[in-house]
Amino acid sequence: MDLIVNKRIKQVIKGDQNAFAEIVELYKDKVYQVCYRILGNRHEAEDIAQEAFIRAYINIESFNQSRKFSTWLYRIATNLCIDRIRKKKPDYYLDAEVSGTDGLTMYSQVAADVALPEEELEKMELRDNVHKEILKLPQKYRTVIVLKYIEELSLNEISEILDLPLGTVKTRMHRGREALRKQLGKL
Repeated sequence: MDLIVNKRIKQVIKGDQNAFAEIVELYKDKVYQVCYRILGNRHEAEDIAQEAFIRAYINIESFNQSRKFSTWLYRIATNLCIDRIRKKKPDYYLDAEVSGTDGLTMYSQVAADVALPEEELEKMELRDNVHKEILKLPQKYRTVIVLKYIEELSLNEISEILDLPLGTVKTRMHRGREALRKQLGKL
């Protein structure tokens, strides 16, 4: 896939905008997922993912084609997410309780195609609880946890994306897991 992407990048540099549209198609879902997992807000994740592609397009000539494009793109998206977290305190959370309801959250308002069995509901609640706790982690731990365990990136890729030494990534991973373990232990 890297060969195809590098070929498309060369076409983009020559002025072919359709080639970049193909790149967007390949990576749009993964970039959105990274943004969503870090920000915890669908609308902000969509905005940041879109901004990441715009930045990638504008700066495509600075991309070093001897490296993985996905790592470069995730780095752009992750940095934009971190900037958003630093600049804005969120107004609401999807896991916040809906006023006038008995403990229902915005997550419960999302329509489902089919009724879920009880086991699936328990799994969803567990995932929601874990996601809530991940969102409570400090940004530097949350980012590495999301990239490692949700996006399943290697420590070396995370190191490149965040522009941090591998040892720092490992330390943040360890401390993030410990903090998450403590938080989950309170549930």
